[in-house]
Amino acid sequence: MTKKYNMNLDWKFLLGEEKKAWYKGFDDQHWRDVQLPHDWSVEAPFSKEHSSGTGYLPGGIGWYRKSFHLQDDIKGKKVNLTIEGAYQNAKVWVNSYYLGYRPYGYSTFSYDISDFVHSGHNVVSIRLDRPSTSDSRWFTGSGIYRNVYVSVQEQTRIVPESTFYYTKSSDENSAIVAVETNIENDTAYRKKLKIESVLYDDHDHIRGESSQLITLQANDAQQLAFELNIDTPKLWSPETPHLYQLVTRVIEAGELVDEQVTTVGIRSISFDSETGFFLNGKPTLLKGVCVHHDAGTLGAAVPKAVWQRRLEKFKDLGANAIRMSHNPPAPDLLDLCDEMGFLVIDEIFDEWEGPKNKWSTGHNVYPPKHDGYFEHFPEWGERDLKDWVQRDRNHPSIIAWSIGNEIDYPNDPYCHPSFKEMTGNNDKDKPVEERRYDPNKPNAERLVSISKKLVNYVKEIDTTRPVTAALAYPELSNLTGLSDTLDIVGYNYKEHLYEQDHSKNKSQVIYGSENSHSVENWLEVVNRPYISGQFLWTGIDFLGEAQGWPIRGSMAGLLDLAGREKPGYYLRKSLWSKELFGKLTVEQMGSNKEHFMWDYDDDDQVLIRGYTNGEKAECFVNGKSLGVKEVTKIGEVPEWQTTFQKGEIKLVVLNDDHDSFEDVLYTPSHDHYLLKAVSDKDKLVANGEDIAHIEVVLTDQEGRMVINDQERIEVSTEGAIDILGIENGDLSDLTPYSESKRNFHQGYALIYVRSKTEGGEATIHIRNTGAKDTKVPFTII
Repeated sequence: MTKKYNMNLDWKFLLGEEKKAWYKGFDDQHWRDVQLPHDWSVEAPFSKEHSSGTGYLPGGIGWYRKSFHLQDDIKGKKVNLTIEGAYQNAKVWVNSYYLGYRPYGYSTFSYDISDFVHSGHNVVSIRLDRPSTSDSRWFTGSGIYRNVYVSVQEQTRIVPESTFYYTKSSDENSAIVAVETNIENDTAYRKKLKIESVLYDDHDHIRGESSQLITLQANDAQQLAFELNIDTPKLWSPETPHLYQLVTRVIEAGELVDEQVTTVGIRSISFDSETGFFLNGKPTLLKGVCVHHDAGTLGAAVPKAVWQRRLEKFKDLGANAIRMSHNPPAPDLLDLCDEMGFLVIDEIFDEWEGPKNKWSTGHNVYPPKHDGYFEHFPEWGERDLKDWVQRDRNHPSIIAWSIGNEIDYPNDPYCHPSFKEMTGNNDKDKPVEERRYDPNKPNAERLVSISKKLVNYVKEIDTTRPVTAALAYPELSNLTGLSDTLDIVGYNYKEHLYEQDHSKNKSQVIYGSENSHSVENWLEVVNRPYISGQFLWTGIDFLGEAQGWPIRGSMAGLLDLAGREKPGYYLRKSLWSKELFGKLTVEQMGSNKEHFMWDYDDDDQVLIRGYTNGEKAECFVNGKSLGVKEVTKIGEVPEWQTTFQKGEIKLVVLNDDHDSFEDVLYTPSHDHYLLKAVSDKDKLVANGEDIAHIEVVLTDQEGRMVINDQERIEVSTEGAIDILGIENGDLSDLTPYSESKRNFHQGYALIYVRSKTEGGEATIHIRNTGAKDTKVPFTII
């Protein structure tokens, strides 16, 4: 049986160098206690000495050590250590034995540690080195920021990550699924084995099964293939994300030797150059958002529950797709996309062998810096890519592999004599000499040969999905032939080229891999059936890619860093959601700032907007109608201009079926404030990893929300619970994330808490000088 042991708890951590920390007997008792996932960058103060591109936070050298015990029966077993993500330049030792080096901070990697461990006490030591904070165009984080685990198997076993499941054909009546797996016999004896492949539904009923009898020689391995026939399958889709459990078993003389469970789905995908994307034979528009991997105060160490909360908001928005920008995501995130029903473009690289511009003193502020993955790509690119595809290929949510983002960005560094001057979507302040063709720079034709290799590497591991890339300069990439190396082609901010490029090459599949939030760009998809969909930049604000101090991140998201909806979220919801809704915003005339509030000075002129997907909208101020507005075209937002009056405004929206929806805003009192704190859980599991979100808002005595950014909360704990961080979504707030206090932003703050391993009662205390203290109780079980 494959046994998997979570290794996230009880690590020792040192920020800085310690030459002897690889040694098993090293005394690390004075080091900090931490648990994984962990990101040391967000524990430090923001500073202008670090790169604006990565959020003004530091890198450095960090050491992690963990003592762990293995059972007495470990002798003769196969033992693997897996690290899902460690940024960056990881060097790993077990019991003083050096295992190896992995430079790419986004790769999941494993080591066979069977020869180096024993029953009882063992020690793993990991050194990370992030020498530059200008190593990326966005926040990377620093540390072991994803899960670590140890797996134990018999010498006769299913080779880890060798099981590959895919749908060969499917409809509502029947499906044929294929399974490939590798069986290894690492003993000195010949083995007669029965290998079973069984598919279970969510009620533990067998839906398909097959088995083979094999004879495996000593120290040999064999790849097996199975076909399972499924009657009336439940097809996976965003609307119905049905999942099955594939169980692979190795049986010897009637005894179970090894067993692995893989979560899978049954679905078919296809892209057509004239009619777009099809899921299970049905035309499906990709309504997507791009996401980076951080979560503000948590940095890159984002628990699964935090991603779930974010994805729930994307579901409510009407989104059905996620593009992972621009690196392999956490396995937990892909699991959620399977479970919740999101179509995924999985992406691996932002640069290949050519170093991109990295902004360190403000976005597009010259001169750039050029550290980054390019220096490892020639040696590690193939291995990183193949490991990525092999890790992720069983996820039904994944519909395409993206081998690069904006690799063809003009003059960064590739250029071509076909264009004497080239600029990209982000080159407003680019110096003239940086726009011009320079024969001494790398020629863009080089990208064609690299892409061909990468595409072939993908197809060595998986031929069931198309290979893509997000192109920044298709004007050139279509000339050089880079586009022709791809199965489907992503265009970043190039909607104006859709029609002409489609007419030139009718066989090329095009989709919007990165797009602005404008209604016009969505209409380019709606009105052109050959465009498969779009991915907005971005779904969520993220750290890094900062415009300049004190702004420490990008405000491009539909959600802010606290996961709170912005006005643009509701504009997009009016385009994508099928559920009737309405949402009020108010803008003081001339301010260009929309707020979810009705709290201005008397006689201020205000503009009221009513975002809705309904057919009609009516706005009332203190019961008096400002008129009915009809929504006559896609993306139209009803507006009313009026003079502010204290009281309430109400939006009433209707559709053709006479369904209705209301939204109301009230003017709060400013006499006395209250703190309102609501947690999404009141019970947490005492496993050291259960997460809760506490939303804290400032209200008046009547419970009406007050938008006040000057008020500050301070947070403390009692009992078996920890504060992971406090986030308010304000990218100009330079309060260090490690502090237990934070200002409100638009009357709001979010507290992340995590259980400890002891049970009992626990409390989060929230204090504010201008309001009565409040508390949130938890039961840890």
